[in-house]
Amino acid sequence: MIDTLGKHAKTAAFELAKLSTLEKNGLLLALAQSLIAQTDFIILENAKDLANAEDNGVNDIMVDRLRLTAERILDMAEGIRQVATLADPVGQVMTGFTNLDGLKVLQTRVPIGVIGMIFESRPNVTIDAFSLCFKTNNAVILRGGKDAINSNKALVTVIKATLVAQGITEHAVGLVTDTSHEVARQMMLATEYLDVLIPRGGAGLIRTIKEQSRVPIIETGSGNVSIYVDEFADLDMATKIVINAKVQRPSVCNAAESLVVHEKVAAAFLPKLQTAIDAVQPVDFRLDDIAINLMTGTPAADADFSTEYLDYTMSVKVVSDLDQAIAHINHYGTKHSESIITDNIAHAEQFQAQIDAAAVYVNASTRFTDGFAFGFGAEIGISTQKLHARGPMGLEALTSYKYLINGTGQTRG
Repeated sequence: MIDTLGKHAKTAAFELAKLSTLEKNGLLLALAQSLIAQTDFIILENAKDLANAEDNGVNDIMVDRLRLTAERILDMAEGIRQVATLADPVGQVMTGFTNLDGLKVLQTRVPIGVIGMIFESRPNVTIDAFSLCFKTNNAVILRGGKDAINSNKALVTVIKATLVAQGITEHAVGLVTDTSHEVARQMMLATEYLDVLIPRGGAGLIRTIKEQSRVPIIETGSGNVSIYVDEFADLDMATKIVINAKVQRPSVCNAAESLVVHEKVAAAFLPKLQTAIDAVQPVDFRLDDIAINLMTGTPAADADFSTEYLDYTMSVKVVSDLDQAIAHINHYGTKHSESIITDNIAHAEQFQAQIDAAAVYVNASTRFTDGFAFGFGAEIGISTQKLHARGPMGLEALTSYKYLINGTGQTRG
């Protein structure tokens, strides 16, 4: 299967490289309409995945990640339209100069070629990944999890039909329909076809791909995200932000998993937070030796501070100063998103300078680490590495560059 999909994708990538911005935008706008027109079909197929999940005892939060509704399909269509409105990075001149030999050198953005995606659960990733890859003239091979296989098949069916209707190769997108671990492993070894592989899912998936892939990867992050409430924090603001970051949508990677609180405000803040959060959605707090005396929860083990719960669970650590907060977060975090709540400008600047993460906030919820919120349109993932991209990855992250050199007969002596 990987061999067949890979050959089709390599051929498609050459064809896609010829498409103009106008042609790409036309396809994306047509796809947005097709998704809406096929809402009933998509929801019917998605219902099969939801039924399987419930039969297998999947919890409500993870079932919600799978669910497609008419409203969510409208949101997906709007995301595609947003990508169509974004500036096309392909062909952009990044820099240009004339060297000492009189050669005119241009550094220009180009497609990467064939991109592989291995992801879990959320079927909207199928649409996000395709729209971003297509806008940047890349072919894409998608391998979702078995829990969303019917939804992914339906979405790719709609994409392929739209491609054909627009006179564009249907192999611009390929779907791995065999969701076995063996086929996923074959994909990780497909260096002949894939230029890059992007994993998107939980820590276990990402770790496996990092260890086994021979294809270069862009690591997208599991999100052990922390919020630090400083001694100079506005506690009303802190309460509002922590509640939003923890319970607004706990199953996503930018949701907060850990709370770090300065000891000078812990006694005032932690009981206040618990009262407020209980009124919205009770949370299972995992508490250190100090916090356990200030709010209701269970004693924290060391592993609790490094766990991405994706649920209504949160670790709490009380620290003596800003330096200890920074050290704690850098030790246990996954370099995704971290936030400080403070009215002290010097503390805010130190936190942003010293925290090792892709997105570092002051007085704001970490839920904003998102391609839409950053104005990138859809995102293909949030990178927690430092090469080749970092943070929410939009269109530019799906391009490489090459040098175009024009001469007038120069030779090198």
